[in-house]
Amino acid sequence: MTTRHITFDQLHNFRDLGGYPATGGRSVRWGLLYRSDSLGKLTSPADLARLRDELGVRTVIDLRYPWEIEAKGRVPDLDGLAYHNLSIEHRPYDQAEIDPGLDPWRYLADRFAEVAEDGVKEIRQVLDVITEADEPLVFHCASGKDRTGLIAALVLTLLGVPEDDIAADFALTELATPHFIADWHAANPGRTLRWPGYGRAPETVIRLTLADLAARYGSVEGYITGTLGVDRDGIDALRARLLTA
Repeated sequence: MTTRHITFDQLHNFRDLGGYPATGGRSVRWGLLYRSDSLGKLTSPADLARLRDELGVRTVIDLRYPWEIEAKGRVPDLDGLAYHNLSIEHRPYDQAEIDPGLDPWRYLADRFAEVAEDGVKEIRQVLDVITEADEPLVFHCASGKDRTGLIAALVLTLLGVPEDDIAADFALTELATPHFIADWHAANPGRTLRWPGYGRAPETVIRLTLADLAARYGSVEGYITGTLGVDRDGIDALRARLLTA
């Protein structure tokens, strides 16, 4: 598996996190860790077969609120698929209503900081599930953009992936922005999309987020080891699972 973007009929933002350079001259293994927009959209037999049979995904981490899942659905309950709902965000907000007069990237980075502060228990659980899974895994939120982007950045940081690659990975979501805007309009007939940056995911957002974590906790890894409580054995186990030899 050496394909970054995986094509689905009903998903817009499903990506393999493999291939990035990592610590010690190693790289992230392909075909083990995926990020995505909501798997609640998966209903077609072809898409479900691609997820389970072609990609071999056996674990799904759903980062959304329970009320989002109730409204929009979750991945179908397939045989052999472990499902974890770990809602890392605790202060909901409506991106469609962000004040156009604000600095949007600073605003979003501040929301990411809230997630890092409020979701300590759930973020730690996410990292534990990723470390302990022995087959391919995918984590997702609604668009696979913000909550998913934060988890991807933390995992890649622990693997020793350079910040430039982490930021570039985050920004790949921008390829799906037109789909997100179209989906919003379809779901909100007659409503005006107030924020012109809706669906965007520029590198600036995750760079600000990583800088904020470093400023507050000494380093991003300091947040993970100190606040989340992931020890050296946990980091080594994550690297052993996800990095090339």
